Amino acid sequence: MNKRLPESLYTAEQVRRLDYVAIHEFGIPGFDLMSRAAGAVFLAVQQRWPDAKSMLVLCGAGNNGGDGYLVAKLAKEAGWSVNVLLLKDPEALQGDAKTAYLACAAANVDIRSYDNQPLIKADIIIDALLGTGLTGNVRGDFSEVIQRVNESNSEICSVDIPSGLCSDTGAPLGDAVRADLTVSFIGLKQGLLTGFGPEYCGQLVFDDLGIPPEVYENVASQCQRIAPKQFAGLLSPRRRAAHKGDFGHLLLMGGNKGMPGAILMAAESAMSCGAGRVTVATRKQHLTPLAVRCPEVMGMAIDSEQGLENAITGKNVIVIGPGLGKDKWAFKLLKDVLSADCSLVLDADALNLLADHPQLLKGRKLPMIFTPHPGELGRILGNSIADIQKNRFAALTNGIKQLRDQVEGDVTLLLKGAGTLISDGTAISLCSDGNPGMAVAGMGDVLSGVIGALLAQGLKPIDAARMGAWLHATAADDIVARQGEIGLRATELIPVIRQKLNKLIS
Repeated sequence: MNKRLPESLYTAEQVRRLDYVAIHEFGIPGFDLMSRAAGAVFLAVQQRWPDAKSMLVLCGAGNNGGDGYLVAKLAKEAGWSVNVLLLKDPEALQGDAKTAYLACAAANVDIRSYDNQPLIKADIIIDALLGTGLTGNVRGDFSEVIQRVNESNSEICSVDIPSGLCSDTGAPLGDAVRADLTVSFIGLKQGLLTGFGPEYCGQLVFDDLGIPPEVYENVASQCQRIAPKQFAGLLSPRRRAAHKGDFGHLLLMGGNKGMPGAILMAAESAMSCGAGRVTVATRKQHLTPLAVRCPEVMGMAIDSEQGLENAITGKNVIVIGPGLGKDKWAFKLLKDVLSADCSLVLDADALNLLADHPQLLKGRKLPMIFTPHPGELGRILGNSIADIQKNRFAALTNGIKQLRDQVEGDVTLLLKGAGTLISDGTAISLCSDGNPGMAVAGMGDVLSGVIGALLAQGLKPIDAARMGAWLHATAADDIVARQGEIGLRATELIPVIRQKLNKLIS
C-alpha cells in the first residue's frame, strides 16, 4: 500500500478509462482488481484501528458494493464480528459485484437488507454505498443511511470515495458520508483534495492496486498535485560574486489608513524569500512602523501622482493589494500600476476593485498573477462563494477565461482555500498541503509577498505561484505539527518559509 499520494489526479471518467485499459488491454481480471481493493481497505483499517474487532459493511450496487462484500469476507476470515447491510437487491447485481456477493455469502457473513432498520453497532463502518458514478443528489434510502452513518459513534472508512461526494469537484451531492479514513484506488480523484473533499475524506490513503505504469500512459491527467521535486532547478544556489541587483527589485503597494499590518507582513515575507531589494509604497503614517518592524525594507510615502511614478520606475515586479482598501487613493494606485512595465501580483482589495472596475484591465500586456480567495473570485465572476465552492475547477477555468478576455498579457490564477488550485490556462496544479489553522487574517498577505519575491528572482509566473503556495502551506503544516492549529499566526510562517526555501534550493 502506498500512503504517499501520487502527483497525477484524475476525474471519475479518467479513472474509469484507467480501469478499462487495465482490464481489457493489460489483461488484469476485474475481480482481481476488486479483490486487491478489498485487501487494501482491510489493511488500512487494521493499521488505523488495530484494536477494532467488529465491522458493519454498507453495500450498494456496482463495483463499490462489490468491494464492500469482499472487505466483509476478509474481516470474517480474520475472526472479526461482521454484518453486511445491503441497499440493492442481490438479484439485481451483475458481473464482478455479483461474484463478490456470492463469495461473501459463502463465507457465512451475516447479510441483511437495510429496510430502514437502525444500524448495527460496530467498531468500524465500511462505506461501500456509492462510487464515482453518482451524478445527482443522493436520495431515498441512501440519503437516510448516510445520515445515520454520520450520526453514529463508529469509526468510518469509505471505499474509494465517501458516498455522496462528487469525485470531480469535492462538493457533497446532498448528503455525503463524513469518513475518518478513505482508501482510494487506481487513480486518485481530484475532488478528494480540494473544496469540501478533505473535510469529508478524513485521512486519505491511496493504493494503485499493482496497476502497471504503462496503463497510466494511456490516460493523460490535466491536474497535478504539487510536490517539491517539481521545483528542481528553478532557483540555484547563489554565486559567491552575487549582488542584490541579481535578485530583483520588488515593490509592494498597499497599507491604507488603519491597515498597516497587511503590507508590512507582505514586505517581511518578500525580504525573507530572497528578493534583492524590497520597497513599500504606502501611506506616510505607516513608514515609521515599517522601519521599526523591517528596517531592511525601503519605504515611500505615496500622496501624489508624481510620487507614484517614482515608486513604479525601475521595479521588476509589483505586488498590489495587501491593506489597499477601496477608496480614491486605492483606485488611483491600482489604475496607474496596471500600466507599469513589469509583472504584477494582484491580491485582496486590488481584486475587489477590479471586480467593480474591470475596464481597468484593458490594454494590459505584461504578465499578472491573481490570488483570490473564493469570495474575491466570486465577485470577479459574478458568482456566490457557494457557486465557486461547488466546482472550484470550473471556477478556476472560468476565471482565467474571463481575465484573458480582458487583457493581452499572460494570466496566472491562484484560487485559495482547502486544496489551492493554480493554472495559467494549461494544466491545473493542486496544493494538497495546508491546514485549517491557516484560516486567519494575514495569511494571504504573507503569500503575496512570497510569490512576489520568487517572481522578482526570475521565476515564471506559474512556477512562482506554485512554489509560493507550496512553501506557504507546508510551512504552516510544520508549525502545526509542533504546536497545534489553534492560534497560528501568519508571521510565524515567515522564518519557516525561508528555511524551507533554502533547503529546497540546496
